[in-house]
Amino acid sequence: MFMKSISRVEIAIIAAFVALMAATRFHHFGSAISLPDASLAVFFIAGFYLRSSWLLVALLALAALIDYLAISVGGVSDWCVTPAYFFLIPTYAVMWFAGRWVGARHRETWMALAPLAAALAVSVTVAFVISNVSFYFLSGRLPETGLMEYGLLIMKYFPLYAGSAFAYVAAAVALHVAVAALSRTQQVAGTKS
Repeated sequence: MFMKSISRVEIAIIAAFVALMAATRFHHFGSAISLPDASLAVFFIAGFYLRSSWLLVALLALAALIDYLAISVGGVSDWCVTPAYFFLIPTYAVMWFAGRWVGARHRETWMALAPLAAALAVSVTVAFVISNVSFYFLSGRLPETGLMEYGLLIMKYFPLYAGSAFAYVAAAVALHVAVAALSRTQQVAGTKS
C-alpha cells in the first residue's frame, strides 16, 4: 500500500496542505475576514517536498472537492465552473512541476532563494495565463469582450494572484529555515551529550 512509503513528516505536510486549502479556497483573493486562496502555493510547495505523483492527483481531487462543497453547501457562486474549469489541472500541474524542479536542485543556502523565486515567478505567470486564456475561450461568459479588452481587464488581478502565492511560499520558506535551524541545534546538542 502506498501509505507505507510516506514518512511522518510527509503526513504532517499533507495535513497542513489540506487544512490550508480548506481554509482558503472558498475566496479567491480573500477579504477582511478570509485569507486569499493558497492553492497555487500549495501545489508549488507540495512539488518541492513531496515526490510521489499520486499526491498531485490527490491535491487536484481535494481542490475539486472543496470547490464542490463551496458551491453546493457554502453558497459560493458557480460562475467560474465552466468547461475551462478543467484547465485548472494544467494550471496546478505547472505549479507542482516548478516546485519539483526547485526541490531537485535545492541546496540549504541563501543563494537557493534566487532560483526558487524565479521558478515561482515563471510558474505563477504561466498558471495565470493558462487559467485565464482557457476561461476566455471556453467559458462562454464573455461573448462581447475582445481578447485585448479581456487581457487588460484581468491584468489588474495578476498582482493579487501572484502576491498571494509569493506570500504563502515566503511563509513556507521562513518555516523551512526555522525547522532546519532547530534541527541543527538539536543535532549539535545531541552530539555534546
